[in-house]
Amino acid sequence: MQGGAWLWLAFLYMAVLTVLLDQLVPLTAGALEGSEFPVADVLLVSVAIGALVVLPVAVWSIAGESGLSTGERLLMFLATGFWLGQVAHPAAHELIHRPRRELFRMGAAVYVALLFGQHASAHRLVHHRHVASAEDPNTARPGEGFYRFAVRAWRGSFLQGMRAETDLRARGHWIGPHPYVGYIAGGASALALACIISGLPGLLVWVGIALHAQSQILLSDYVQHYGLQRNLRVDGRLEPVGPRHSWNASQWFTSAMMLNAPRHSDHHANPSRPFPALRLPPEDEAPRLPWPMPVACALALMPRVWKREIRPHLAHWLPANAPRPDTGPDTGPDTRTNTRP
Repeated sequence: MQGGAWLWLAFLYMAVLTVLLDQLVPLTAGALEGSEFPVADVLLVSVAIGALVVLPVAVWSIAGESGLSTGERLLMFLATGFWLGQVAHPAAHELIHRPRRELFRMGAAVYVALLFGQHASAHRLVHHRHVASAEDPNTARPGEGFYRFAVRAWRGSFLQGMRAETDLRARGHWIGPHPYVGYIAGGASALALACIISGLPGLLVWVGIALHAQSQILLSDYVQHYGLQRNLRVDGRLEPVGPRHSWNASQWFTSAMMLNAPRHSDHHANPSRPFPALRLPPEDEAPRLPWPMPVACALALMPRVWKREIRPHLAHWLPANAPRPDTGPDTGPDTRTNTRP
């Protein structure tokens, strides 16, 4: 709202300073099991409420009569999208894993405002069950570029999440209205609010910010599972999810900013474990990215560069008879299945 230097500070904080702090201060360990930060849920709810307030304010600042210059409006757009995708998303992600219904609904509300409500269902019911397999739309195949992945993952998570929620109700495991009705109605309400704020420009800006934030969410999924595959056992079933099926990042500040989301192996092993207690697996037990998460995500936007740089790190974690990552242009997903018991 003040514009000027404040917008530059917001943008540079999200885009530059966080990565620099990773390099300047040593890694810190996670909290011991059972020693959760006493107001962890308060922090999560505060970030979620902040996101629900920031989004319409940002739309007004960019599309309305805020008095900001064109350059300041662009800075607002970029900084807001980065913050929603890299801070509000991890908070919403934690909330949808909380057992209390009101906390889950708060997390889902953030995703609905970002026009990505299906993530509240697909992440829990599809991604955690099928991760590192061809059945998971949010696991990138070896050699699959980000842009192909993003289209496949968005569509696949929407459809498979809806199917999973429908199946739960068909089996009598859940009652009440289908959550996708709420996701779609909530998204439509958000767009109606955008029109009230600033008409058609407000609608376009809200959609633009939402897509910017969604790209951050999809980038994190892409980077955190790229190329990793679960083996089929002799009985034809997939092996259990283990530390080897998620990429982790050890840098301290961006890990803290993302509520320890880069300690991803531990999250998949213990989905209900609160973020202060997530642990970083040893390097010989789980894949570790050679860069901070934001840097890895930036590299993923350049598919040729990403595949060239990640290839030697991925090769260490692929089974001996698994398909090798492609070495040329992006050829789309590799759907071959690793059958080593």
